[in-house]
Order: sequence, then structure tokens, then C-alpha cells
Amino acid sequence: MNKLVSGLIQMGLKGDAEQMSPDQIRDCMLEAHLPLIDEAAAKGVQVLCFQEVFTQPYFCPSQDSKWYAAAEAIPDGYTTQLMQEYARRHNMVIIVPIYEETMPGVYYNTAAVIDADGSYLGKYRKTHLPQVAGFWEKFFFKPGSSNWPVLETAYAKLGVYICYDRHFPEGWRALALRGAEIIYNPSATVAGLSQYLWELEQPASAAANGIYIAAINRVGTEAPWNIGEFYGSSYFVNPRGEIIAQASPDKDELLVTELDMDMVRQVRDTWQFFRDRRPEAYGPLVEL
Repeated sequence: MNKLVSGLIQMGLKGDAEQMSPDQIRDCMLEAHLPLIDEAAAKGVQVLCFQEVFTQPYFCPSQDSKWYAAAEAIPDGYTTQLMQEYARRHNMVIIVPIYEETMPGVYYNTAAVIDADGSYLGKYRKTHLPQVAGFWEKFFFKPGSSNWPVLETAYAKLGVYICYDRHFPEGWRALALRGAEIIYNPSATVAGLSQYLWELEQPASAAANGIYIAAINRVGTEAPWNIGEFYGSSYFVNPRGEIIAQASPDKDELLVTELDMDMVRQVRDTWQFFRDRRPEAYGPLVEL
């Protein structure tokens, strides 16, 4: 059996978003994550992923330019380089979702992927950005155009899709067709209109594409915005669409599970969805 041990870290905000600078909050969030990274290593985790913009609050309920200062370079910024050290120390692939600055005034919601030897492999930039009350993401981020990168790490071929992206089936399919065996979806999702979709869309996408999906959410409420409660419930879903491990709705938590990666081939050989695709008939999907 081709096994992969993977871990997800969900966490509430540490620090005071009203009183502290973005750098101070980053340091608080990193301080809280580092022991869990070490715990993941002790449990044999080979691929680890954090939540969306994991070093900061989810600041998009505001339109406060203060938060531009939270953006960092990738791979040369502080957080990415620190995670490279931890990846190398623990022989662990780490997916690092942070706020990226490419130049003054150009920012992305990005996840960097670091291989088990500490080398930087590449990144995915969030493609679909919400722009509604409580989620003013286009104020802070430029839409990404990453061409659906699938990264061959020491342990698995993986892709990344970020939060609101998950509502769009095209990206799951593009990543799967490019060879992804598992796709990580770091998120910041509050209770309300879309909560019932949390355990609906991603299992459906896993089954439709014969892949594992790892869904990560944060927990708690975040002042001063208080747009609702981030309900955690991070989980792994297998290529049959079955949730096989799930975290609590309200606690900082490291979720670890062992995945049978041979199931990707087994499910695809049973449900021949890729064989039976008719891409020549789908032109109107991108023309309408």
C-alpha cells in the first residue's frame, strides 16, 4: 500500500488585531503553530498544511490599508524561510498559505509549497475572489492566474485551491487532470449561508475527480469585525467522497490521518469519469 501521512492545523486568532501590528500578530501566530509542527513531525506527518493566510486574522471584513503591511515576499520573506527550516528539520512537505507581496501595491492570497528537503517548489495564487459584505477580498488581493500548478513533492503530487475557489468545479478538475493525487484547500469560512456546503462541495469534487481533498478552516471569532464564528471542522475526504477524519468545530487542533494513495487509481479505474469526459462538447462553458 502506498501510504501518505498528512496533517492539517486549524487555529483561532492569537493577539489583538486592533492593538497589534501585522508583524506582532504574525509572531503570535507562528509561536502558536511551531509546537504543533513539531507534534506533527512526532506523529510521522509527511505533508502538513495550515489555514488561509495563517499568520494573520481574516482581515477582509475591513477595507483598512493597515493590513497591506502583513504581506510578505515568497520565497524570500520571513515566514516562508522559517517554514523552509522546519520542513528541512522534520523532512516534511509544508504548505504555507500567506499574504504575498510581489511589489508595492500588488498583493495575492497565496500558498507556497516547500518540499521535504526545505526547497521551495512553487506557489498557487487564489483564482476566485469574493467581493461581498464581510469578504472584501478584491481590496486586498489581485486575482491569481497560476495555471493550475501540480507540484511533485517527496511524498505525493499535490495541488492547492484556496477557500472561495472551492465553489468553482473547474479548478478541481484542472488540478486533477494535471496529475494531482491530493488537493489542499486552506480556508477562512464562517457559520452561515455556506456552512452546509462545507461537507457537500468538497466530497462531491473528490468523487468527481478521484482525488483526496484536505479542507482546512480556522476557528473562533475575530474582533473587531465579528462577522461570525469560524467553525473549524477541517477534514480529509477520500476519492470516493467519504470524510475519513475530521477536526472539532471550535478548538485549535492538529488533525492527522493516514491516506491510502493507491485508492486514487482504484477509484478512477472503477468510475471512468476521465475516460468518459467529452471536452469537445464543453466549448460553451468558457464562451458564455
